[in-house]
Amino acid sequence: MFSFRHVARSALILALGGLYAVSAVGQSLKNPPIGQIAGQQTRHIATYFPGRMAGSPAEIIAADYLNQTLSKMGYQSRLHAFDARYLYTSQDGRQNWHTVHATTVIADRAGKVPQQIVIVAHFDTYLPQSDEDSDRNLGGLTLQGVDDNASGVGVMLELAEQMSKLPTHYSLRFVALSAQESGEQGANDYLANLDPLEKKRTLLVIHINSLIVGDQLYFNSGINTSAAVAKLTRDKALSIARALRIAATTSPTGTSCCEGMKALDSEHIPLLQVSATDWRLGKKDGLQQRAISPHFPTGTSRYQGQIDNLQYLDRYLPGRIEKREKDSVRILLPLLKELANPPAQG
Repeated sequence: MFSFRHVARSALILALGGLYAVSAVGQSLKNPPIGQIAGQQTRHIATYFPGRMAGSPAEIIAADYLNQTLSKMGYQSRLHAFDARYLYTSQDGRQNWHTVHATTVIADRAGKVPQQIVIVAHFDTYLPQSDEDSDRNLGGLTLQGVDDNASGVGVMLELAEQMSKLPTHYSLRFVALSAQESGEQGANDYLANLDPLEKKRTLLVIHINSLIVGDQLYFNSGINTSAAVAKLTRDKALSIARALRIAATTSPTGTSCCEGMKALDSEHIPLLQVSATDWRLGKKDGLQQRAISPHFPTGTSRYQGQIDNLQYLDRYLPGRIEKREKDSVRILLPLLKELANPPAQG
């Protein structure tokens, strides 16, 4: 019988083998085209770390991969472990609390001043929370989570790589959250471990989530983000998109509270939410990503292993992964450069 350690070690060997192949591609060009790193990382994470449920062997190995990748870029990167709980509902209606040991990755690079800009993307995939979930094949060991959320992590890693080469006025932090698919516990834990001074020093959190399946890119501010910060972040991102002729918009209110960052928004930490969806559809809350169709019968790919995988998305949304990763980086990279190095005040 295989032990947990044996399974994890075997998976790590497989992951490192895949990493070498991806690294060899990346090293063939000293300055890869914008979006290439994001696309490669998205595909790598989806391929080698399916079933990245909080506390699973795949999640542990994925966290280690992200930690090593960010460390090699020159960031002070670390693993942060925490316990997450979720309520599991059996078919007979009985409910039991389950505890998992989740791992978040936090990488820092100091700027000239300690005030920081934080870029966040969750890397865990959906953990079934009922027998019904399992019967419907939601989450589980085979879910690649390309859209939700290897896509966001891929863009985050390219931004980290590009910014690692530049001196910055403000400090930078890149955070790969886990246990987000279990009631946003990753974000809650991250906030709980910020001391009052760190909260005060957090100028902005850019949250990147689910970039592929949705009809259009959206840039939204947090509900409690000030109009002044929204102008410098959300409105600036949309301006960059227009200049690059990239289709992007904002929700009807220009804000969003429901993409995993409620805890931070409630603390009035400024937010810029980046995702692909369609706020015109369904309940008009941004949860339905696209029009219902034979290939997307619920109008979303979330948690569905048979849809949120590379083979399916490449077949029914050909070219979308590379395009969205590229477009997202083309918008966010100049925005981040400008925010991290604001013009001197005269």
